[in-house]
Amino acid sequence: MKFYGRRMVRPEHLNSVNRLFGGTLLSWVDEEAYIFAKCQLRTPHLVTRHFSEVNFVSAAVQDDIVEFGLSVKKFGKTSITITCQVRNKDSKKVLIDIKKLVFVAVDRLGQPVPHGLGLEAVS
Repeated sequence: MKFYGRRMVRPEHLNSVNRLFGGTLLSWVDEEAYIFAKCQLRTPHLVTRHFSEVNFVSAAVQDDIVEFGLSVKKFGKTSITITCQVRNKDSKKVLIDIKKLVFVAVDRLGQPVPHGLGLEAVS
């Protein structure tokens, strides 16, 4: 698994016990996984279809740098399935490990389409 994006935990990302808010982390995962999926496929529009169970393993605190490890698990006709691990860059402690994130290629009306068509096919 390669680690791609990184984010710094800032005060506005903290919950009431001064740990990274889980919702913020999941939003970051969705964005990083979307970027990764879009870079793997030749399609202009993707939507998040599914996140498997998410277990919060450890916490991040202010000024921690978290990094996102992503890899392709499977290509479908209209979808891509990705695994994601988020960890603390310095300590390497895993924050969350998500076994399955599914993104689906869609047309401008939101209907699934085969990926790999390129921009010109859905204009």
